[in-house]
Amino acid sequence: MPLPRKLLNDYETLALDLHPHWWYFAAPVASLTAAIVAALAVLTTLEGDLRRGLSWLLLAVIVLCALWLLVRYVMWATTNFAVTSHRIIFRNGVLSRQGVEIPLERVNNVNFYQSLFERLIGAGDLLIESAGTDGQQQFTDIKHPERVQNLIHAQIEQKNDRRLAPSAEPASGGVDVATQLERLVALRERGALTDEEFESQKRRLLG
Repeated sequence: MPLPRKLLNDYETLALDLHPHWWYFAAPVASLTAAIVAALAVLTTLEGDLRRGLSWLLLAVIVLCALWLLVRYVMWATTNFAVTSHRIIFRNGVLSRQGVEIPLERVNNVNFYQSLFERLIGAGDLLIESAGTDGQQQFTDIKHPERVQNLIHAQIEQKNDRRLAPSAEPASGGVDVATQLERLVALRERGALTDEEFESQKRRLLG
């Protein structure tokens, strides 16, 4: 299920919309497979009352594992990690819903972690540090987290470029260079711009 369009503002564009990596299903699929293999082994090797009793027990285990897999699928389908032109959005939950939104201008750092196995299957975790009250948010089972990290940084740079681009209006009717420079200074003081980015944007404003 894609991210509902109603969650986006009219001026906002969607750059990325992900469900969790398929590794999200590993535990229920492994349990269901093991239960089926065990049931087949009982049916082919045992006889009598022991076979009958174990068969019913394993049938119950198979049903429970299948239900677990179904619930996990519904959770997967209703979990979205999205990056837009203005923010990072996370939504999950079936009956009760919860979500996280991080404006791009508040993102201070984006880190990712992959174990060796996760690198092989293309999964990993993202740790996003922001200037908000929550501080850090960790997102697990992200597909190709390094690519997502690069995309988030690219969206931040594009948003900064749009925000800092000189106005096409005359100074009397729009924002003058002095005001743009004040905004640059404020962004650098908040840590939204590095010194190199500040100097680059300042040179562009001054022609």
